[in-house]
Amino acid sequence: MRILLAEDDRELAMHIQASLGQAGYVVVHLADGEQAEYHGQVEDFDAAIVDLGLPGLDGLSVLERWRAAGRDLPVLILTARGRWHDKLAGFDAGADDYLTKPFSVDELLLRLRALIRRSAGHAHPRLHCGGLSLDINAARFTLDGQPLLLTAQEHRILAYFMHHPGVVISRMRLAEHVYESGFDPDSNALDVLIGRLRRKLGAANLLHTVRGQGFRLSAQP
Repeated sequence: MRILLAEDDRELAMHIQASLGQAGYVVVHLADGEQAEYHGQVEDFDAAIVDLGLPGLDGLSVLERWRAAGRDLPVLILTARGRWHDKLAGFDAGADDYLTKPFSVDELLLRLRALIRRSAGHAHPRLHCGGLSLDINAARFTLDGQPLLLTAQEHRILAYFMHHPGVVISRMRLAEHVYESGFDPDSNALDVLIGRLRRKLGAANLLHTVRGQGFRLSAQP
């Protein structure tokens, strides 16, 4: 999952980025509101975490511009403000959730997972595809009831597929959600990763190649 983090407090941003990275997210951190607004318009993210007090362009304006342009990615607002009218302004601008500083990163992760799950149309925190299951809150995969041991990159890519079952996903889109930066689209790294996942899924045969388009996770051939 690829997250845009717009936060100008460097220490807090580094803490959030490290925690989300350990939880399997790819995080793009921007400390300026104008940059955040631009990248949120032109790049693909599964969710955004936006501080209201950004320099250059405040968080509310960033959010309003995204919504005016039709960008519907889920957005979690962060702010030091705790007054009700500030929260109301955030929701009126199009925020999906709200956290007041200081906050627990564990709570941030729970809320972020819920936002991404609901935006993908999943009402329950446990996703299924054939005999494969993902407990989103526990960040744990099982296959036919048995734990599925995955590397961090394998977990990232399989979780992304589980949030978008039956959807053909291009190589570049997958790479953006698995690798932090510097991915070479001409390398075979992604093919190696897909190959490892297929071997671990074994006879389940859930990962399918769609020639010239990308890959799809489906229990159907």
